[in-house]
Formats: sequence, structure tokens, C-alpha cells
Amino acid sequence: MSQIVRIRKTQMVEKEYLLQALQDLGYKHKEGGRLGLFGAKVDIKAAGYIGFRWVGGAYEMVSIGSAVRGPNELLQTLTQRYAYHVARAKLEAQGFTLANEEVREDGRIHLVLRRMA
Repeated sequence: MSQIVRIRKTQMVEKEYLLQALQDLGYKHKEGGRLGLFGAKVDIKAAGYIGFRWVGGAYEMVSIGSAVRGPNELLQTLTQRYAYHVARAKLEAQGFTLANEEVREDGRIHLVLRRMA
């Protein structure tokens, strides 16, 4: 029997960057829908068993528990990709350009940005 798992406080508030993060991880997504046949209604549906809904000023991840192995690990990876896109966009808006990007062995991403004075 499957169950709905809700993971709150993702701190993902901008849809554009959430969609980019999903795309980075290879998830096809669409706006609106339900998880499973009679599952929870979501604002963004990815892969049929993962969704996101807007609750209290941020997106909350909702998944069908038996379909997702390690929802916390998925959320952590997704949050990292989301933060990557947010950081790049905000810094580029301030005039910084990406000089170098390195993914370390432990999975951390190291960005080197420059801005001409």
C-alpha cells in the first residue's frame, strides 16, 4: 500500500528555479495535476509520483511514499540545484560573471564569479 509523504520547509519560493532544478535532475514536469490516481492535488507534477504545492509562501514537496526511495535525499539534491540556479541568477543580476565551476567529490559545488569594477 502506498502512502503520501509530505516534506515541508523546502525554502523553494521561485517557480522558475524549481523547474530548472527538476530539469537538471532529469524530471519531466507539468503544471497542475494529481499524484497517482486519487492522490494529492499539486501545483507542479514531476514523474507522476512527485509533486510540489504552494503552501505558506514556499513550495512543499509531496510524494507517493512507496514510489520514491529516499525522499529526503531527493529533496536535498533538488534543493542544492535550486540554490545553484538562484545564486547564479542573483549574482549575474548584480554584474558578476561565472569564471569557473567545480563539483567536488562530496557533491558540493564551488563557483568562482568575477565582477569588473
